[in-house]
Amino acid sequence: MGECERSPLGRVTVYSIQGCPHCMQAKATLGTLGIPVFEVDVGKHPELRARVKELTGRSTVPQIFFNSVHVGGNDDLQKMAPEERQRLVKLVQEEPLPADAPPLPDENQSDDTAGDTDGGFECEKDELAELVEKLKHAGVVGSHRKGLTVHKKSFSGAQLLEWLQREKGMARADAFKTGQALLQKKFMVCVHDCGKQDGSFDDGKDTLESLFRLLEDDPHSALNAGQTAACSPIEAASLSLLLREMILKLFSEHLSADGKSVDYKGMSKNPNFERYCELAIQLQRVELLSLSREEKLAFFINIYNALVIHGYLRMGAPTNMWQRYRFFNYVSYLIGGEVFTLQDIENGVLRGNRKGIAQLLRPFSKTDPRLQVALPDAEPLIHFALNCGAKGCPPIKTYTPKDIDSQLRTAAEAFLENDDACVVDSGKREVRLSQIFKWYKADFGGTDEKLLNWVLDHMGDSPKKTSLQGVISAGKTKISFLPYDWNTNSSH
Repeated sequence: MGECERSPLGRVTVYSIQGCPHCMQAKATLGTLGIPVFEVDVGKHPELRARVKELTGRSTVPQIFFNSVHVGGNDDLQKMAPEERQRLVKLVQEEPLPADAPPLPDENQSDDTAGDTDGGFECEKDELAELVEKLKHAGVVGSHRKGLTVHKKSFSGAQLLEWLQREKGMARADAFKTGQALLQKKFMVCVHDCGKQDGSFDDGKDTLESLFRLLEDDPHSALNAGQTAACSPIEAASLSLLLREMILKLFSEHLSADGKSVDYKGMSKNPNFERYCELAIQLQRVELLSLSREEKLAFFINIYNALVIHGYLRMGAPTNMWQRYRFFNYVSYLIGGEVFTLQDIENGVLRGNRKGIAQLLRPFSKTDPRLQVALPDAEPLIHFALNCGAKGCPPIKTYTPKDIDSQLRTAAEAFLENDDACVVDSGKREVRLSQIFKWYKADFGGTDEKLLNWVLDHMGDSPKKTSLQGVISAGKTKISFLPYDWNTNSSH
């Protein structure tokens, strides 16, 4: 290498985020240049986001600087002419870092949510968990026929009472109180004759004849069923953050160096995946009804994004439209005593119980208990935060209740910067948009004019925004939709 062997005077700075394939690809390319590369995770250092946007005019990651020269994102780096790249390498090797170099994080300052995710969870055993464990092996749980239906793994109120009195030596009144606690704490649910079983387990004929099932025996094959959530309920926001961070870390560890594929097989064998599954079980009894709008948004976006990855690990990634439809209607978690599929979370909760693509009915009927959890209105910004696993989707992020609205605006802005989401052709007076805007047009105002204005309002200041403003002002804008990339990023 001759004189190149002396220590370079400058540095390359890459602003990135965990689990971002484009960032991985950029780092792999920069790693071959033989100069120091400093990576700054703006997920862990959100205090730098505004400064990076100020320096680059963009919300997307990665953003790459050679000393203080802004190169752009991964695409810009890959398209760069070899002689231009060589000139920048020389700059870093020979020129000291200028005073206006892009900032590195202050060591003392980092995001609260970015702590040690493994140490963030302490399980306090719920006193009823032990009772449930004994009940499972007491010969009380079995099949019961009611009319034409056989309810597997069920037991009647009378059987539960008798067992509590006989085996646990409880007085009848205490046995009823315990039954009520099991219902209210969502260790069990009513499955037949549930008219009066709204959490009241009282001394009446209805209770005695009703059939119940332990929540873990839910027949819907939710990915976190089959085991009792034995910990005292954990606060929903903390739990979703922890799950999202854990699976994102796993995802990043199994993302190929070029950022183009994920080794899901290797990921499923990682011991940390087992830890993730243990934590996901605790979603069964989480409290949802008391959550604010912001808490619901952050909770369900994080859980949706984690569940997609968990679904890929268990079922493999869908490769066509039919498999996708099945995947999104089937992959589910038990959350707060109810089963939520990906479809239920997106269209039922986050879109205010609206019909999804190819759905004839709303996800939740008027009597569905999950309707109480649904947001009152569709939140159009969620479309840019849900990582659906296809390459055309927005980048993966973790959301927090206190900043949820600005985080969602950033996700939308970052999405619209990409040319696979929005292209403005001033000559033809045409705007080409992602299929997301076609599928969910109702969420963006329902008409072409409202849709275009929505897009304009959510774009960052950029030449693209100026072009769009010009096209809209000229009137008679043609809207078309870009092809959607359904390829998933699985290496298997």
